[in-house]
Amino acid sequence: MRIDSEQLSHHLSRGLKRLYVVHGEELLLALEAADRIRAKALEQGFDERRVLIAESGFDWGELAMVSNSMSLFAAKRLLDLRIPSGKPGKDGSEALQQLAGALPAETLTLITLPGVDRQSQTSKWFEALAGAGVAVHAATIKRGQLGPWLAGRLAQQAQQADSRTIEFLIDRVEGNLMAAHQEVQKLALLFPAGVLPFDDVTNAVVDVARFNVFEIGATLLKSDRVHFVRMLDGLQAEGAAAPLVLWAIAEETRAMARVNAALAGGRPLAQALRDARVWGPRQDLMPGALRLLTQTRLIAALRCAAEVDRMIKGLAKGDVWDALLQLGLALMTPAPQGRETANRGKIGAGIRG
Repeated sequence: MRIDSEQLSHHLSRGLKRLYVVHGEELLLALEAADRIRAKALEQGFDERRVLIAESGFDWGELAMVSNSMSLFAAKRLLDLRIPSGKPGKDGSEALQQLAGALPAETLTLITLPGVDRQSQTSKWFEALAGAGVAVHAATIKRGQLGPWLAGRLAQQAQQADSRTIEFLIDRVEGNLMAAHQEVQKLALLFPAGVLPFDDVTNAVVDVARFNVFEIGATLLKSDRVHFVRMLDGLQAEGAAAPLVLWAIAEETRAMARVNAALAGGRPLAQALRDARVWGPRQDLMPGALRLLTQTRLIAALRCAAEVDRMIKGLAKGDVWDALLQLGLALMTPAPQGRETANRGKIGAGIRG
């Protein structure tokens, strides 16, 4: 069985299974999910707890030994296995499959891992664990999900906030859920139950937003200019490497150019996307983005990207981050307004022209 972390409370209300695998990219949600399972286990009499940490050099024979041994101190026990790398290796894979095939009696087994990639989720060891128990996925909270998440966390401490305040909180904590959790807890300490005044929240909350350079591509495909500007500002403030940001923009541009050329050559959209290695949510976003751009403009954008690369290497003059901003915005028509309209250098003009 596979469930998302938000489904766990409902699942646990119906009783415990003998095996749980908690994995995911969102550390806070994974920690909370594991804590809920441990608390439920303790509530149901699993008084003894044995912790194994499968780091480099771990003897997987110890897992079988612990699984098969009798508890000396309690009728029920919790076996808490942690795999920090998320990669058990050949010996670990075999040991986990054996465990799934013969779960120890009077034992609740909890296995925690970091984010497990799609390939690993289809591996024999993961399939065996998910088939024998429950795999709980702590998925990343995206910006569009963050508002309801924040509102829900505030409600748990008998506080509410209007949409303006929630939007302010999103801008300050986006991409850093652990910090978001801490800021929400701080609001409970600073203010009484009820509606939180906007001015009080703005004075109390620090800007802890973090941005992932690998989300730039999806932002470009969505033509979300406002978020792109915030993301680029945040990455620059966090000291992100400009070459990595350029790579993310150029890689998405190359993918769009490949798909566009394939469509022009008469290939079906699904095949064009596969050939360009466009997977997941990007498959749904790509067609809309291509309606805004001609092949000529995409090729021009790649030439501009090459010019930004020259700036990064010191072979051409210019403000690298401003050029990255213009390059991204030029790929998202219609022309942006406000702050972005002031940036009309040769990078953006070369693509729009």
